[in-house]
Amino acid sequence: MYDVKSKKAEEFISDEEILDTMAYAQANKSNRELIESIIEKASKMQGISHREAAVLLECDLQDENEKVYKLAKEIKQKFYGNRIVMFAPLYLSNYCINGCTYCPYHLKNKHIARKKLTQEEIVQEVMALQDMGHKRLALETGEDPVNNPLEYVLESIKTIYSIKHKNGEIRRVNVNIAATTVENYAKLKDAGIGTYILFQETYHKENYEALHPTGPKHDYAYHTEAMDRAMEAGIDDVGIGVLFGLNMYRYDFIGLLMHAEHLEAAMGVGPHTVSVPRIRPADDIDTEDFENAISEEIFEKIVAILRIAVPYTGMIVSTRESKATRERVLNLGVTQLSGGSRTSVGGYVEEEAEDDNSAQFDVEDKRTLDQVVNWLLEMGYIPSFCTACYREGRTGDRFMKLVKSGQIANCCQPNALMTLKEYLEDYASEDTQKKGEALIAREVENITNEKVKAIAKEHLVELHDGKRDFRF
Repeated sequence: MYDVKSKKAEEFISDEEILDTMAYAQANKSNRELIESIIEKASKMQGISHREAAVLLECDLQDENEKVYKLAKEIKQKFYGNRIVMFAPLYLSNYCINGCTYCPYHLKNKHIARKKLTQEEIVQEVMALQDMGHKRLALETGEDPVNNPLEYVLESIKTIYSIKHKNGEIRRVNVNIAATTVENYAKLKDAGIGTYILFQETYHKENYEALHPTGPKHDYAYHTEAMDRAMEAGIDDVGIGVLFGLNMYRYDFIGLLMHAEHLEAAMGVGPHTVSVPRIRPADDIDTEDFENAISEEIFEKIVAILRIAVPYTGMIVSTRESKATRERVLNLGVTQLSGGSRTSVGGYVEEEAEDDNSAQFDVEDKRTLDQVVNWLLEMGYIPSFCTACYREGRTGDRFMKLVKSGQIANCCQPNALMTLKEYLEDYASEDTQKKGEALIAREVENITNEKVKAIAKEHLVELHDGKRDFRF
């Protein structure tokens, strides 16, 4: 039975409801009257249901699809403007006891180089990231209670926050670790994490269990219900996602939206972020083993409809995707990008060699952070290194209320410009600095609140004079 408020995974992610939704969407893919009514509802920018979104995904009327893309751009512009938040992953350890068939960290892979960073090595990795200009990290680690106990993660977070290197500091640590207990989530909350991130991989229970044949991750319900436990423990911001290409994309697209609806209904606030990774090759993992890979066209449509369905939620695309793909989806709803990423343990201090088999997946966009920032500036985006909302307590429902009301722009726009100014002063190449200064001069005039604009202008001068870390 489908129950959006239920705390049981198989009730808030109902297989029967997903299959019914897929059939309904397929039957109405050319129903112009229905599709136009859904687009009309979506234009109010308050979201649409998983069933309505599924109809738009199936829609085969080209003119209506163009309306969908146009609306996605408008919604993104209204709630997030042209700001793009920058981050980088930091892999602490690739020891893992799970048997995930799509990940090279799986226990049976005996020829991968197993690594775990010491606290001293974490300091070196973080300093390398700070020297690039990063202020926000996403911690990644395999599931291994012996090699990667929660105490190790907590100690690593404390180490990361303690490192002040030149003008660099990490101001927000997001965490992507295996599903755990309410008690452990409370410890992560106390450690000062930003967003707790956990990808579902696939919402199809039978396929999920086949893809995770051994290890604790095999438990579908425990994994799927993890976000409820995290939020019960006081973690305000959670990030969900599926790994497109593992299973039927339609099924997982619907499941992803049902999960977002469940969090909103049962926990009072939806996901802070939604990620849309696609399966990538890696050591002993061949994407040809998976028959559900999705095309560029479908991927872009998924991004656009997610933006329409969950208009207030941040959307993340990583360096799994190429420069060309990232450029297209930026325009359709993406609000966060990684830059200069390394997906191997210790990869920032020691550059990843061609024969390094310790990476979790192949990086498609191999540009440096400065090259990514330069590229964003050329397209008119504001690369933002802002972490102010997390540090000012604007999280969970407080953040969402500000986004929905539009008031968040009074914070986000000046904070984005000021953190970009920091980057330009401390890390940027000459060409990037020139482009960035020109963009700041233009965009600061677009701050609608005159008082905020005046203060932002004062802080921009102070940043040039050497002061740091202003925020609204």
